[in-house]
Amino acid sequence: MTTTVPEPEQQAASSLTTAAARNLATTTKSVPQMQGISPRWLLRVLPWVEVAGGAYRVNRRLSYTVGDGLIDCVATGASARVIPGDLAELRYLRGYGDEASLGALADRFSQTEWTAGRTVLRPGAPADQLCVVVHGKAERIATGEYGEPVSHGILGAGGYLGEHALIDDDAVWEHGVRAVTDCTVLVLKRRDFREVLQRDTALREHVVDTLSSPAPDTDPGGEAAVAVASGHEGEPVLPSTFVSYETAPREYELSVAQTVLRVHTRVADLYNEPMNQVEQQLRLTVEALRERQEHELVNNRDFGLLHNAAPSQRLPTRSGPPSPDDMDDLLAAVWKDPAVFLAHPRAVAAFGRECTRRGLYPDTVEMDGRHVPSWRGVPILTCDKLPISASRTTSVLLMRTGEDAQGVIGLRQTGLPDEYEPGLNARFMGIDEQAVMSYLVSAYYSAAVLVPDALAVLEDVELGHQA
Repeated sequence: MTTTVPEPEQQAASSLTTAAARNLATTTKSVPQMQGISPRWLLRVLPWVEVAGGAYRVNRRLSYTVGDGLIDCVATGASARVIPGDLAELRYLRGYGDEASLGALADRFSQTEWTAGRTVLRPGAPADQLCVVVHGKAERIATGEYGEPVSHGILGAGGYLGEHALIDDDAVWEHGVRAVTDCTVLVLKRRDFREVLQRDTALREHVVDTLSSPAPDTDPGGEAAVAVASGHEGEPVLPSTFVSYETAPREYELSVAQTVLRVHTRVADLYNEPMNQVEQQLRLTVEALRERQEHELVNNRDFGLLHNAAPSQRLPTRSGPPSPDDMDDLLAAVWKDPAVFLAHPRAVAAFGRECTRRGLYPDTVEMDGRHVPSWRGVPILTCDKLPISASRTTSVLLMRTGEDAQGVIGLRQTGLPDEYEPGLNARFMGIDEQAVMSYLVSAYYSAAVLVPDALAVLEDVELGHQA
């Protein structure tokens, strides 16, 4: 038998309900929120230099650095081929522009595979071939002073070794090579190189002339050397010298990010309490422009930091994830007063996992009142503008900053008409026939790397967990 419990009778309210009271209350409101706002550390740490004329010229000493230090290849299915023009990276082919001759050399390369973990070349063994890495990573290994194996760096895609082996019958491998991952490699034998030279008179004469010409006198940085005498006694004749400059220095013109902000006059006139509608619209628009500005400073193909690092300052990771060893390699590349690392938040997390796996716990440093992770005392700042590829790889930047330090600088012009913030203005464009006000909002900016060793990039940083 089922017993039904009667519902209690609804009691009459003895006081004003909260629902009714809210009709007389003023709601407390937040200003409009925007998820896309990031810390924008790059804009905060770059020293900004005034560019009154709209362009900034970077004058440098004359340098003899040629090419990007890589021999690029193109893959078609499972087959790969050296790009003929990139063979001019070899010192005895520099300046040679006959694509047919270089193409004949490119056709002589044969493809081979190196298995991960295998030592494919040993130091001191006879060298008779040029090896170009198409895909994968290989580690150069030498024998240390006490017979132990010593790493001399990683070869990634486009890296090559054996340049001297094609022209020297007595050449030996200075370093051994161990495949870190499975590698696809293109190999040119000395006999094939010489067969092409025998058939091509112009190419053979170019190689002979280049090898017989004295190399330009340079310092370790590749700049034209300045003759200096030291440690002498008495009154010897001192060397005379001068400092050569680049004859065509690079100029950076200010770039711009712009948009037109439109606000209806009825909104601007009637709905300004408790906050000004035009002011809030402009604030969020400026935030979006600043986000785009930071994105361009990182990724722009003309002046972006990722595309302006010198080839010698681009380093592959040793294994995949960003390790303490990789971060030390970056510090060795920017060893003169490094200022900040810049990494995607996921790359920072991957670095943290590598440190934890090794039992390391990096310190923190204070930046603008916040504690941020650091490595060797250099802060690691997050930047979500660093791209992540489809294969979940990204890059980590390390830079020295400031004009006095010959580092990386930001460029802008202040004192603009209707300036809203330094380097950014909002100009009233009028009211159209639909009673809509328009404001042209513009941000002007660029960035410059004053000398090549002010910026280094750790490339192909893997974000996945190691199995």
